[in-house]
Amino acid sequence: MDGADLCYTPALELRRLIQTRALSPLELAKVVLERIERLNPVINAFLTIPSDLALEQAKAAEARVMRGSPSGPLEGIPYSVKDLEPTAGVRTTYGSKWFEHNIPSEDGAVAGLLREAGGILLGKTNTPHFGYKDMCDNLLGPPCRNPWKPDRTSGASSGGAGAAVAAGLGPVAQGSDGAGSIRIPASLCGIFGLKPSFGRVPYHPNADYWAARSHIGPMTRTVRDAALLLNVMAGPDPRDPLSVRCPPEDYLAACDGSLEGLKVAFSADLGYAAVDPEVRSIAERAAGRFAELGCVMEAPAVSWPDPREFHKIIYEVAMAARLVDRARARPDWIEPTLQRIILNAGTVSAIDHGKALLARSAFYSAVRQFFETYDLLLTLAMPLGAWSVEPGPDEGPREIGGRPAPTMFDRLSFMYPFNLTGQPAATVPCGFTSEGLPVGLQIVGRPYADAAVLRAAAGFEVLQPWAQHRPPLG
Repeated sequence: MDGADLCYTPALELRRLIQTRALSPLELAKVVLERIERLNPVINAFLTIPSDLALEQAKAAEARVMRGSPSGPLEGIPYSVKDLEPTAGVRTTYGSKWFEHNIPSEDGAVAGLLREAGGILLGKTNTPHFGYKDMCDNLLGPPCRNPWKPDRTSGASSGGAGAAVAAGLGPVAQGSDGAGSIRIPASLCGIFGLKPSFGRVPYHPNADYWAARSHIGPMTRTVRDAALLLNVMAGPDPRDPLSVRCPPEDYLAACDGSLEGLKVAFSADLGYAAVDPEVRSIAERAAGRFAELGCVMEAPAVSWPDPREFHKIIYEVAMAARLVDRARARPDWIEPTLQRIILNAGTVSAIDHGKALLARSAFYSAVRQFFETYDLLLTLAMPLGAWSVEPGPDEGPREIGGRPAPTMFDRLSFMYPFNLTGQPAATVPCGFTSEGLPVGLQIVGRPYADAAVLRAAAGFEVLQPWAQHRPPLG
């Protein structure tokens, strides 16, 4: 196969070729690195590309394969790590001027697991300043662009990861998701992204373990590649006090099996979300196909409250608590939209913040009751296609489907509810707009039902495959 075909080959197939010695890990790494060198200046998916380290790791993987002693399930497989995850000896910026030259001495929990599994670290993917928003720009360099239309955003905060996987710059990527940050770019870039159940994948180091909102998970072109990556990532870690203590399932095996008889709800707006009519139509048609998989489909009215206002308080206060001192010291190193978040948080009283946390608990109870009736919920992922890549004080569209959308939270109506509840949620590509922009369908499961979400996604992938579609990058 030619270089582009190799770069778009699923990780599971690459693993088979490597294990049978039909493919050299070193040659694979060289091909992918050459593609990164050519395309990264176009889309800016990577902030740091440690080519020498990648080639060194590939040589070591090849030696282990040749002597029949692979180190783990990712032996020789190229992967990327979001630049919010520390990587020992490799620059980790957090998308921040304060950490522009930061070289950690230790891996984060997931970076360490990926390294131990024998994977080849291609680089650190682009992210906004501490992952604060749904567009992938920062003050370190050019914004990350959408491979399908480079004048559009990739989404964020795992925007570099989404763009890299979509562009064939590595088959698998690590992402993180505090208000949609895996699922947003997965939807806008046309790949698969999974936010596992909260705590299923350890998150260490973490400035605020007890916020119980951020999830780490896989971003890939195929569902089974995500399951392969989740098998490596998942499991307890005593450094993360909220990591799930029971052992994880075999997520690759979970992709097989029937969906016959599952009770599945579809909601086009959750009762409150603004939605572009074309995107809604594409997602509705895709959701209807789950009946072909034997699911019992319903479209109930969603009765839980709109969490926008109390989520905004929780989110902005948490972000401001981390960054307010730096913002005071160097306001020129803080983006206008981030500065606005910090200023907004300064107007919130402790009582109002406490009430927002109480509202989160009530919201969880309402969603939990909904899932006593339904095994899965299908929604749109993003309510619109990718918008302009240009950052600014009022970035992003001001309306969606004819309704006002004054803040980014109005674009994320289907995303952050399931960070508030901690449930597993995945986005699968389900079509393209008339502009040729990807559209995603979200699959949400009951708490800790990661296997059911993966099985549903794998079933949909058989009915309506997407990995054959490639952005027009060459």
